[in-house]
Amino acid sequence: MMRMSQEANQTVTSVNGSELVIKRQLHAPRELVFEAWTDSNHLPNWWGPEGFTITVQEIDVRPGGVWRYVMHGPNGVDYDNKINYIEVAEPEKLVYAHGDNETEHFRVTVTFDDQGNQTELTMHMLFTSTEELERAVKEFGAIEGATSTMNRLEQQLVKIQDTASNPKEEM
Repeated sequence: MMRMSQEANQTVTSVNGSELVIKRQLHAPRELVFEAWTDSNHLPNWWGPEGFTITVQEIDVRPGGVWRYVMHGPNGVDYDNKINYIEVAEPEKLVYAHGDNETEHFRVTVTFDDQGNQTELTMHMLFTSTEELERAVKEFGAIEGATSTMNRLEQQLVKIQDTASNPKEEM
């Protein structure tokens, strides 16, 4: 079964079997989007749905590298996360396994398609089964969470670009 939705903010999601696909046209160059996606200085400012924060414990963005972080929910619950990088092709592509410290929950391929001063970002999240994806959608709000996260990424990219074009004078 395939389901698709498009929010007013340009995030397009589709579910097909055990795969969730998220697409977003971002108003920033590909290199900047890739940097926001892989730099520990940027990630805490946007990673996760609205209301969530993260603490980066370690990050090593290279094949075989690991990113460990704790996602802090607005309800006070902490979620341990672990990403194992499989492929890193800067600034075009990331492939990683996402889970907690014990289990891989899904495999992600993120592509950053250069469109001049914009980037088409596509995430393919492949779950271990259709049932696991359905559980993530129903119990954890995976589609709404992904849309919210993409909104936060877009906001962070605006801030990064504003800072780069209007650096504050040192006092």
